Amino acid sequence: MALTVKHKDTTFGVGDVVLVHKRLEEEGKKIRTQIFEGVVIAIKNRGNGKSFTVRRIGAQNIGIEQIFPLESTLIEKIEVKQHGLKGVRRAKLYYIRDKSKKEIDRIYSRASRKSS
Repeated sequence: MALTVKHKDTTFGVGDVVLVHKRLEEEGKKIRTQIFEGVVIAIKNRGNGKSFTVRRIGAQNIGIEQIFPLESTLIEKIEVKQHGLKGVRRAKLYYIRDKSKKEIDRIYSRASRKSS
């Protein structure tokens, strides 16, 4: 199980808050970029088949998860907004689905204490 992964020049891991810039082709010839911001809760598989799952809280506190293939040509870039890897104790953070925002913030407080 991978805790970190590298996409182009960006290295990120489970527990990090990332911004995924995804290219969308709309009707006609319009191309725009959509940004999906959330916590990386899982990294799966190996080699070219590697993918990662990002979870965010949408409108009316509904959880939204999206799975991105790492080698997809539709992903333009990935930015790490906040590191949380050092506070993570598991490879898959599926338990975050049942936690409140306050409880999730403890992960990042642990990470900041370890990095200091």
